Amino acid sequence: MAKQIQAIRGMNDILPTQSPLWQKLEGVLRDCVAAYGYSEIRTPIVESTDLFKRSIGEVTDIVEKEMYTFEDRNGDSLTLRPEGTASTVRAGNEHGLLYNQEQRLWYMGPMFRHERPQKGRYRQFHQFGVEVYGIGSADIDAEVLMLSARLWEKLGISEQVTLELNTLGDSNERADYRQALVTFLEQHKDKLDEDSQRRMYTNPLRVLDSKDPQVQALLADAPAMMDYLGDESRAHFSRLCELLEAVGIQYRVNPRLVRGLDYYNRTVFEWVTDSLGAQGTVLAGGRYDGLVGQLGGKDTPAVGFAMGLERIVLLLETLELTKDIPAAVDVYVTTMGSDCEVEALRIAQELRNALPGARIMSHCGGGNFKKQIKRADKSGAAFALIVGESELAQGQVAVKPLRNDNEQQLVAREALADYLKNLI
Repeated sequence: MAKQIQAIRGMNDILPTQSPLWQKLEGVLRDCVAAYGYSEIRTPIVESTDLFKRSIGEVTDIVEKEMYTFEDRNGDSLTLRPEGTASTVRAGNEHGLLYNQEQRLWYMGPMFRHERPQKGRYRQFHQFGVEVYGIGSADIDAEVLMLSARLWEKLGISEQVTLELNTLGDSNERADYRQALVTFLEQHKDKLDEDSQRRMYTNPLRVLDSKDPQVQALLADAPAMMDYLGDESRAHFSRLCELLEAVGIQYRVNPRLVRGLDYYNRTVFEWVTDSLGAQGTVLAGGRYDGLVGQLGGKDTPAVGFAMGLERIVLLLETLELTKDIPAAVDVYVTTMGSDCEVEALRIAQELRNALPGARIMSHCGGGNFKKQIKRADKSGAAFALIVGESELAQGQVAVKPLRNDNEQQLVAREALADYLKNLI
């Protein structure tokens, strides 16, 4: 017997029992971005490796440790995309979408990172993201955060997530702060964990994000980014806070909040929850005004966010918010006798034409009536239709409720669609 092939570790199947929840989540996401007038962009899952080295930064964990990179037959270095922003900028530059224009975009699809798989974090994961280009003012930062808050409202988890907010200033301000932070860390190098010591010179702002309790205690005395901001950066952040308060979005300023990617500036934010243990961040983003120019385009202001769908699915399951997910089938059509099979198929097709949103499944493969009813029940359908010789002779179909104790009803075939329309 041939050895059974298993899925690659960290790359998971989404099974038919799980897909209705995914479909509901994806539907909420699409409806929310449509309400704000955003347009979808779809980019390839494979890009030039240089795209991510130039955008994410060569000394980040993603580029150093996590990217799936390979050479194709021409010797070109290619990478499975680890995130969506760099690809969106590349596409925008390549197709002339960004310079002197405003674009409000969204994307959804698989991303790939070779990290240790754990609950809510996988090597192939699905990400939803929003990107806005061409607007530099704080009001678009506020709109992006309003959109994200609307997502939580529509998913019923607003009370379970908290917005954390910070600013990283502009590049010159961040460079001055970076030097002050390195000087501080050098004085306490012996108290830093291994990761922080490694990042101290290559990406010192990531030390602020350390999970080591001793490092966090040490950082209480570290210089603060706010002390290095110029007037424009301060005004931008203050305006954003004013707008959020005006529209009723609560937030907490977290001066230690940074992003793991090099391209962020000014506004950074995360929505966090304490319902998932260590995997507390459910959405993250900020402003990245220099990225378009960094990737060969004209300087263009930009802001956006991304969220991992696996983590949102896990949160919905943890909070037991999956009970209202509809079954894959509304009506299951059964037959009593092989002579009725052709008419049963016709009736099912008539119902699909008359009820476009209904999910009608026809029993196939024969079997006795008891077996068919078991399959109808297993499908999750609310009703079974029973197409039998005696019913057909009278121009009727039996409608059997499967989710309550109501009596089975005989319904005229020509009235069947109207009858079911009021029930499903």
